[in-house]
Amino acid sequence: MDLQYSESDREFRSKARDWLATNVPKSARPANGHTSAKFDRDWQRKLYDHGWAGVAWPKEFGGLGLSGLQQVIWYEELARARAPHYINTTYVALMHAGPTLIARGTDAQKAFHLPKILSGESLWCQGFSEPNAGSDLASLKTRGVVDGDHIVVTGAKMWTTDAQHGDYQELLIRTDPDSQRHKGLTWLICDMKLPGMDIKPIRTMMGDEHINTVFYDEVRVPIS
Repeated sequence: MDLQYSESDREFRSKARDWLATNVPKSARPANGHTSAKFDRDWQRKLYDHGWAGVAWPKEFGGLGLSGLQQVIWYEELARARAPHYINTTYVALMHAGPTLIARGTDAQKAFHLPKILSGESLWCQGFSEPNAGSDLASLKTRGVVDGDHIVVTGAKMWTTDAQHGDYQELLIRTDPDSQRHKGLTWLICDMKLPGMDIKPIRTMMGDEHINTVFYDEVRVPIS
């Protein structure tokens, strides 16, 4: 299928190509460890400072508000320039947690978190899969109990990519113990520095430790 590019599409491609040609990092991204997370933060900060962060985000939340076709053009130009791959330690924040906050977050949550995500200041991980459930969220057991202005979380998550680098986690828990399957679940913003969290790296056959098991021992997450 032949795509029909407008003049603005062609101008955008040319602008993106020119910027990437002079700004893509000369050194390769470190394979793992905290140096890889720093590399990702630095690259995201550079995109942010130069007006290239959040290509798919609405303008009112700091993004570029690009069309679907222009998003494709941007990713094509990233690949052409051999720029750092966008699936890195910033991915969950930019591609999932941030858009979730845009859709469902409070004004206060958006104001606090979205700029930090776009600038690379905040890295997020995803607490969905569990040891006895895998990615079957209907079997989710990690529970949350409301206690005053907190939700007390107890349980465990599995295969939590880059948890050791995360500042926050989008955490899915069961807040209704009598609920079944996909009912009674709650999405939380969980600060990864809260007391009661224990992150255990899992070394893979490749020798890296980018996935983890995370244990929650009565972790008190503010309802706010």
